[in-house]
Amino acid sequence: MISRYGFIGCLKLLMSLIYTKLAFRQARLIRLPFDIRNKKAIKIGENFTSGFGCRIEAYPKKNDSSQILLFGKNVEINDYVHIAAGEKIIIGDNVLIASKVFISDINHGNYSGKDCDSPLSLPNSRKLSTNPVVISDNVWIGEGVCVMAGVTIGIGCVIGSLSVVTKSIPDYSIAVGSPAKVIKKFDFEQNEWISITES
Repeated sequence: MISRYGFIGCLKLLMSLIYTKLAFRQARLIRLPFDIRNKKAIKIGENFTSGFGCRIEAYPKKNDSSQILLFGKNVEINDYVHIAAGEKIIIGDNVLIASKVFISDINHGNYSGKDCDSPLSLPNSRKLSTNPVVISDNVWIGEGVCVMAGVTIGIGCVIGSLSVVTKSIPDYSIAVGSPAKVIKKFDFEQNEWISITES
């Protein structure tokens, strides 16, 4: 292990392991620094693993004691992932999230319809709105992805690096781009990913 991480790296790993077992007994390893805000509103699943510098926060709109950020079993998030929940974010089992991913169910301000916020209003005075996010089982989210409010990512999906997910992605799909669009779907009869041709 020292040959892989070095002496200082092993010490940091040991500190992280001690923190994990004291603060989140069911987790596998939470690497420090780890910023968790409003822990009582967050449920960490079995074998949860995090990278360095992650920020996980939950602020229930109802100001009650409900858990609104839920991690399933065997979830792995890499370095500098930021997840912010205001209503409900559900992350399923066996989800793998690369580094520098942002996931939130919160919008700061309203930018559509008659009651939208004016560009002349102060940004920090605009009312927050929320719309739940669901990331289903067996999803792989690539580096630098943003998952926006109101999105459901279906079972077994792959989201390509630097994508911005603004609309729901159906089960067994690969989606890329900004905004993210489905480019492949898995065909269980042929047992392969089939490209989607745009009409």
